[in-house]
Amino acid sequence: QVQLVESGGGLVQAGGSLRLSCVASGRIFSINAMGWYRQAPGKQRELVATITSGGATNYADSVKGRFTISRDRFKNTVYLQMNSLKPEDTAVYYCNADLIATSGINLRDNWGQGTQVTVSS
Repeated sequence: QVQLVESGGGLVQAGGSLRLSCVASGRIFSINAMGWYRQAPGKQRELVATITSGGATNYADSVKGRFTISRDRFKNTVYLQMNSLKPEDTAVYYCNADLIATSGINLRDNWGQGTQVTVSS
């Protein structure tokens, strides 16, 4: 099956930066869009940013101006550059993809295992 693997999380001080990566692999024909979501303790998973294969981006208001999403469509990889991190950004960050498998099926429920981001005060 299709797999998504996140990496790059860690512990940083407020105001610091981290760069997350997510690689999609498997029987992928094409990727329509990829995105980042996060889930803090006791809260529902929320959208952080998305990017289409064409490069169009969308950001949550809480991260706009601080986070930048980008992609390498040839490597099926999406990145999230996080600057000016705040303690409120602490969460497990998950990767998601809207893709077409080689079978022709559109898959939208593919999630990575997540990577922990912890921002200290």
